[in-house]
Amino acid sequence: MPTSNILASVFGRSPIGPIQKHITTVHKCASELDPFFQAVFAEDWESAYELQQKIIKLEHDADAIKRSIRLSLPKSLFLPVPRTDLLEIVTVQDKVANRAKDIAGLMVGRKMVIPESMHEAFITYVRRSIASSAQALKAIHELDELLETGFQGREVDLVVKMVEELDNIESETDKDQVKIRRMLFGLEQKLPPVEVMFLYKIIDWVGDLADRASRVGSHLQLLLAR
Repeated sequence: MPTSNILASVFGRSPIGPIQKHITTVHKCASELDPFFQAVFAEDWESAYELQQKIIKLEHDADAIKRSIRLSLPKSLFLPVPRTDLLEIVTVQDKVANRAKDIAGLMVGRKMVIPESMHEAFITYVRRSIASSAQALKAIHELDELLETGFQGREVDLVVKMVEELDNIESETDKDQVKIRRMLFGLEQKLPPVEVMFLYKIIDWVGDLADRASRVGSHLQLLLAR
């Protein structure tokens, strides 16, 4: 009998579904940064505020799912992975949404203007970070298949390749970050020093979003290694 069927007979349902629902919500939150930055580029602060509120709601939704998982996940699981590992994955996933909320909040709060000459490179950078979140989502959605196969066979190879691709995307994001920081350095003398300081913070936070998504893959690798 497949592992998922055994789980259903013993516990009623697998805990993997809620974990997948959580990262789906987290990724929706991160994805809103694309239209958000487009609104910031246009200095359309009304739209930027509306998108910030949407990001906040999605982050709150993710928090609610996280709390539900923590409260409902049985102390003893008939699973080939420890309960603590599953809870750690949820915690790491949640930090992606938290960072998206931080980025939107700071930019709207200060009505931060990004120099026009940086727009094209900046949106590429943002989209690459969002792609890290999308790849983490894709990998986590293989968790139920991993359970069915008992963390063996072709499914493991598939997930390993997904995690490797996630690492590649995150590495490309690091390169984007270096490029953006160099561009900003070249403009520093023309901008208010305080704005420069906060722009560097936003650049770091966009990269941190990709780093946090990459950590989801790292925790999956730990599961596969057990």
